[in-house]
Amino acid sequence: MSDRTDELRGPLEALLFVSDEPVSAIRLGKILDATPSEVEKALRELSDEYADEERGFQLRGVAGGWRMYTHPAHHPYIEQYVLSWDTRRLSQAALEALAVIAYHQPVARAGVNAVRGVNSEAVIASLAEKGLIREAGRDKNAGNAILYGTTRTFLEKFGLKDLAELPPLEEFAPDPDTERAIRERLNALDGPTLSDEDVDDVEPDDEYEDSDDDDE
Repeated sequence: MSDRTDELRGPLEALLFVSDEPVSAIRLGKILDATPSEVEKALRELSDEYADEERGFQLRGVAGGWRMYTHPAHHPYIEQYVLSWDTRRLSQAALEALAVIAYHQPVARAGVNAVRGVNSEAVIASLAEKGLIREAGRDKNAGNAILYGTTRTFLEKFGLKDLAELPPLEEFAPDPDTERAIRERLNALDGPTLSDEDVDDVEPDDEYEDSDDDDE
């Protein structure tokens, strides 16, 4: 193993750990001031190491990039663990992002950022990991950005039969001005129109029932 490859391993693991989508060797190289071939070599060595040591996670090359995944052999345990999470332990940041997605789905990360006023990448990744939100399509008018919606797990955890049972926003707004500000921000978001190929074929009642800055 070359010294350069050794230097790249730690930073690459850190970057991929926080990424919620595949990242190309070219992009990683620009961040780390390394050539794509150096990055690719380090990534392949990490991937082989995880496989040889039978780690609980894998590093895979997919969709023109690289991303961390949990090992399929352990998915039954992960499912059991996720379904046992108590939603009352969600952070304020997680609850804010989840509320935006629940009331304005399908919505892109940029839409969540616009309402919250802060970067929501980490909190969205955490909510997806918990199985509370899922990818609900792509917004072709915004660079093919991922659109998010809530899941069946979300309904189960919050005791809802369907999204129609979500309480009205005014119950959470402490005064009329705050309620008006919330609605203005939501209405300012461009509601994306999804074509048939953008969304999985689902029954109407199931569309949002499948499936942090702070973490828990």
